[in-house]
Amino acid sequence: MADNTTIQVSRQARDHLAQVAKERGVTLGQLVEQLASEQPTAAQLAERVAADRQVVRDVIGVDISDEEFEKAPDVLGNIYKIAAEKARAARGAAA
Repeated sequence: MADNTTIQVSRQARDHLAQVAKERGVTLGQLVEQLASEQPTAAQLAERVAADRQVVRDVIGVDISDEEFEKAPDVLGNIYKIAAEKARAARGAAA
């Protein structure tokens, strides 16, 4: 038998989640389970960062410290920024 619990949310939130669940063809409980499983904890995020950093170390063959990673530029963030600027420029040119 599954463990059940009650979560108190506003009526508006409940109704919204119920509609989303209906549209996805799942129960409200299944939707909440899915949403919860998609949200990593701080510990899980830290594990991912550590694993990703180890992959980088292994691929480039250089032992980069965590402190050096913290000082490194946000490459992915910069790529997103460039892409967003190009998308805005393209929209402006099309208008």
